[in-house]
Parts: sequence; C-alpha cells; structure tokens
Amino acid sequence: MKKKGILERLKEGPVLGDGGYLLELEKRGWVRAGPFTPEVALTYPDALRELHVEFREAGADVLQALTFYASRDKLATVGLQDRLEDLNRSAVRVAREVAGDKCLVAGNISLTWMYEPNSPSAADRVRKTFDEQLAVQVAEGVDFIIGETFSWLGEALIAVERGKKTGLPVMVTICFENKDETMEGKSAADAAKTLLDAGADIVGMNCLRPPVHMLPSMEKMRKAVSGYLACQPVGYRTPKDKPDFTSLPEFPCALDPLQLTRKEMGQYAVDARNLGINYIGSCCGSVAIHVREMARALGKLPDDQRLWVKGGEKPMSAYEYYGHDEATAKKP
Repeated sequence: MKKKGILERLKEGPVLGDGGYLLELEKRGWVRAGPFTPEVALTYPDALRELHVEFREAGADVLQALTFYASRDKLATVGLQDRLEDLNRSAVRVAREVAGDKCLVAGNISLTWMYEPNSPSAADRVRKTFDEQLAVQVAEGVDFIIGETFSWLGEALIAVERGKKTGLPVMVTICFENKDETMEGKSAADAAKTLLDAGADIVGMNCLRPPVHMLPSMEKMRKAVSGYLACQPVGYRTPKDKPDFTSLPEFPCALDPLQLTRKEMGQYAVDARNLGINYIGSCCGSVAIHVREMARALGKLPDDQRLWVKGGEKPMSAYEYYGHDEATAKKP
C-alpha cells in the first residue's frame, strides 16, 4: 500500500517531525564541531542509521535525510567537494531504509552562506547549489522537500522556487537570530505570506531559538495565514536578550546544561498544537526522548506507552500529564 504523502497527513492532523542530527552526532563523535558537515553519511552510515532508528521508534512521522550543509561549497571545507553526489545519495538511502513504510523521508536543502541581496549572480549560485543537491535526492526517492534555516527571506524564496521544480511538496522554514525579523527586516507574518504566495506548501520557522522564543512568532504567522505551518525549535534554553543559541558563549561544545527537559519539549508540542501548528518538529539539541515525549503529548503513541505518575501507581494519559481534562480536551 502506498504511503500517505505529507499533505494528506497534514489534512488528518498534526504531523510529528524528528529531532536534531548534527549536534547529536557531534556529541557521539561522528561530526566535527565548527564545520558541522554531514560526512558521517559516507564515513560511518551505521551511526546515522542508528539515530534515524531512534527517531522512528520515538514516534516521528518524518525522517529528514542528513543533507544539511551537503552542498559543494560546504563540503569543500572538509575536502569532500567531489563527493557531493555520493553523500546526498547515501544520506537519502539510509533514511529510506529506516523509514520503510512507517515514516516519510524528506529531502533537505539549507542556507548556503553565499546569498547576497540584490545580487543576481549570487542568486544564480544559490540556485545551482540547490539544484545539484535536489537532483540526487529526488532521484533517490524522497517524499517531499524541506528547505530550512534561512535568515534571508530572499534565499528562502529561492528554495521554494527550486523545490517546486521537483514536482514534490515543499516546506520552507526561516529562522530569526536575535531580532524578531529576517535579515531584510521582514516580520514572521510577512515572511509566511510571502513564502505561501510563492508556492510553498508548508511554511514556518526552525532552529536557533527554543520554543519559548519561537512560538510567539509562530502565533503571528498563524493569525496572518491559513496555510500549513511548521515549527522546529531547538532543544536548548536561551535568555530573552539572546534567543539564538549559536550566539551564546556555550555554543557549540558546552551546551549540555542548557538542554530542555523531556517534559518541556512535550509541553511545547501541546502549545504548538493549540496554536494551530500543523507540522510539529524540533531541531538542534532535540534527541529521541524529546521526540517520544512530543509523540505522547500529541497522542501518537499506543496506550501501553502512556505516561506514569511518580511511583507508577497508575497510568496517566498525556492529557492529564499536561494539565488537561481527558474528557473535554480537544483531541489532535
């Protein structure tokens, strides 16, 4: 039986994304801090496979191929510019193998660091970079495309343009650094409208910020548009004056004490659902237990995996655990 596509699933209710890959794989010794390039897909695909399995078993509906920063210019920083096709192909194949009939597999393109506003030549370089990755990923059978972590709305629009040329559904998410706007000065609401008008099927935000500093902007997007929205915050705690976790002195190798608890990530999933977010995922710092807690909060796990009260006296549903009345709570 053919798997339901991303748009079909979104019509039925919230879709649960996976967690963060690069920072977790760096902690496990397979990715280098700094470049954060995904050579693990070539050098030790079993490590990548294991993380995909963890997210699948935690309840994720989607597995993202680890092709973030798998562009020729970024791979050149670690001497792998000539292995672009091999790396993108391996990353998709590993994700597809683990996903099986259970999860969808998303291809992935990301910020390039070569975009310049009002520069046609820079825009063409970005187009070429995206097309090179997408050609391989689509040939390997991804189910839809995710373009992510764009601080420039202009670059995000190029991701929509190139993604739509594949004929697959496209999700594009922007990120805010320490100001609540894109690098051009566009608000969350304006960015969402612009991306949907350009043809994106799903829009939203990802990375840099934790839920507490991302959901207010997502709420503004929800009030501004009626289309599908995606939210994928980081699993780290950041201060209000520096919401971008990459701006903290702890980044990248001393973030462990800032990691959110599983219950905080579960509460995020509840809050996102209640705001009307359709694709509820997470990014850097979010691990399998976070995704599992999010799955529980969204009612995506079977009864035998319900939450338990302290001491294990009786099982507790996710609705009770997060302070809702089971009988009257709006079911996902």
